[in-house]
Amino acid sequence: MTNPPLPSLDALKQQAKRLRAGLDEDGDFITHSESLELVAKQYGFRDWNTLYAAVGNRPPLKRFQLGSRVKGRYLGQFFTGEIIAIRSMPPDHLRVVLQFDEPVDVVTFESFSAYRSRISAVIGPEGVTLEKTSDGQPQLRMEAM
Repeated sequence: MTNPPLPSLDALKQQAKRLRAGLDEDGDFITHSESLELVAKQYGFRDWNTLYAAVGNRPPLKRFQLGSRVKGRYLGQFFTGEIIAIRSMPPDHLRVVLQFDEPVDVVTFESFSAYRSRISAVIGPEGVTLEKTSDGQPQLRMEAM
């Protein structure tokens, strides 16, 4: 069984802050240092310093992450939005779910419209789908904002 990837240091620190605040609401006061130690133990590390070293020594994160703001073109239409779900797919692809800031009309025919506000797609490392439209363009092309 493989362990899930570790969050970023910022995400781990936020988790410790939420833990501390939650315990404080219940009347159980702990220091920030104690909350960091508890987070480290949740991830199977003996202490915060060991977890910090493990996260700090890993390769840089990929350019697309959960919560990343992105922009690009979907079926030829410009969009901005947020990655609300992401999953790695071997060898170097990602399945992403995007929530658009404004719905995108995916029909170019003038008589009717079909708006999408959320889509799912598989992208390569450069943020481009393998699937193409009828004119040979990628269905989705996105980049980090």
